[in-house]
Amino acid sequence: MGSAARSGFDAETLRRAIEGHTAADLLSLYADDAEIRVVDRNTQPSHPKVLHGRDEIGEMLEDVYSRDIKAHKVEQCVVQEDRVAFTESCEYSDGVRVFSESMVSLRDGKIADQTMIQAWDE
Repeated sequence: MGSAARSGFDAETLRRAIEGHTAADLLSLYADDAEIRVVDRNTQPSHPKVLHGRDEIGEMLEDVYSRDIKAHKVEQCVVQEDRVAFTESCEYSDGVRVFSESMVSLRDGKIADQTMIQAWDE
């Protein structure tokens, strides 16, 4: 397994990518064959949304970063060897907020697997 310390992947790298203004910054942290599982109100635990590979992940990130978002912010982040856990908040210009928590596995310094649980204002 890859090591976060050797790979240069750290909390600051993740923060800069998430809080940046383009999907490309964040997509660059994912392995080519990465997988993301998203659990939320619409894609519940028994049927999560699963994205496979950088192409599908990139489409999702392009959609997110194209929205009228006031701010993305990494609230907390822990990097330990080849595991990362972080919380993220997002605020849209209309005041709607989103909060998510993610657990990530790294391989060779890239995100290989991510499970994200998110909640939106309703």
